[in-house]
Amino acid sequence: MSASRRGAALAGIALVAACHKGPAEDVATTAPVPVQVAEAHLGTITEYLRVTGTVDPAPGADWTALPPDRALVAEVRYATGDMVRRGSVVVRFDAPPLRSDLATRAGELASARARLENARKNHDRLALLLEKGIASRKEMEDARKELLDSEAAVRQSGQTHEAAAELAARATAVAPFDGVVSQRWHNPGEIIDANEHVLRLVDPRRLQVTASVPVADASRVVIGRAARVTVPGNDRVERSGKVVGAPAFVDPATGTAAVRVAVSGPLPVGATVEAAIVADQRSNVLIVPSGAILREEDKTSVFVVSSDSKAHRHAVVVGLTSGDEVQIVSGVRDGEKVVVKGHEELPDGAVVTIEEAEAEPPGAAAPKEGGGESAAGGGTAQPGAEASGAAPPATDRAKAAPSGAGGTGSGVSASAPPGAAGAGTTRPPTGTTASLPPPSGSSGSRPAAKPSPAAR
Repeated sequence: MSASRRGAALAGIALVAACHKGPAEDVATTAPVPVQVAEAHLGTITEYLRVTGTVDPAPGADWTALPPDRALVAEVRYATGDMVRRGSVVVRFDAPPLRSDLATRAGELASARARLENARKNHDRLALLLEKGIASRKEMEDARKELLDSEAAVRQSGQTHEAAAELAARATAVAPFDGVVSQRWHNPGEIIDANEHVLRLVDPRRLQVTASVPVADASRVVIGRAARVTVPGNDRVERSGKVVGAPAFVDPATGTAAVRVAVSGPLPVGATVEAAIVADQRSNVLIVPSGAILREEDKTSVFVVSSDSKAHRHAVVVGLTSGDEVQIVSGVRDGEKVVVKGHEELPDGAVVTIEEAEAEPPGAAAPKEGGGESAAGGGTAQPGAEASGAAPPATDRAKAAPSGAGGTGSGVSASAPPGAAGAGTTRPPTGTTASLPPPSGSSGSRPAAKPSPAAR
């Protein structure tokens, strides 16, 4: 076959194929997009400042037994973890130098008192002789001076003896309050130096958490505000508390300031804990779930579902944030429904259908901090609260909707099976769950494209 005939044949085949090909068709779907919504409501929102700190005894609730001088540990009556009553002897020390010094001071005091007694008698005797003209005035003045010196010597000896007695009394360590032994360093029979720690006693009823906050948040910590203290772990032990020490000094090396939170309830001393301190609280404000907030660069918005089942993007101004709740200052009204799931790439004005959040199985939801009690004494938000509800699995969304389910009705819309999309079909944006048009004959369906006359 010549080249010219081959070219003509190919041209004819192309012409026939063009006749059988139907016109291009735009089948972009207008089916509703399934979303989950929540209602904006008025309430109280509490914002928390979350810090990490350590459990320490409060001032006056920490005491350590130590010897006043180099001594032998004669007796230690308690071990770590033992409860001790106030006034109980916990440690006895044997310090011979202290006993010797106390005996010396006692002898000096006795000598000074004897001298004072003699001086007083001599003064009284010369006073009588002076009245009778037997003693001279100079003798009387000397006797008075001796009396004054003796009185001063007694006072000085008494003070030194009292100090020696107090020092010797420290050889017997007595608990100053009811508490528990938190640490023990030495055993009986050991010789230790002065002021070396032997046993530590703390009051478990008077504890506090010492934490550091960034200098930018220091002004938000106010004495008297409530707090929640949590010990990390499987059981997550939690205690209520309040701020008792506001930031007063900023460490230039770390840029943080120390705060103190009193704790109501026993906690292990020295444990690392998490504290949620009430930083601010506002009542009668508009609140929406944090999942409804969309942030793009410097813009913040939400999707509001109107009465015609269309989602419209509203620019909003947010206020306080607490866990899974956000305060809306402007842009949304009380009672309006905002989209909390399915709005990632939702077009403005798109038709939506509302899905119900899938109920979680019993025991699946994580418990909120503080149970149902607000740390701030009336606030609705809890530290560490998690958003309830979860997106339904894809298998639930793939169930076929009943005939006539298209449009704006509630329920789960049908999804296309794999490979059902034909050539020329416009797919929904990535990340958005949309449904293909329902079969021919149902509401919202498009008529099938008719073949061209040439194709017949």
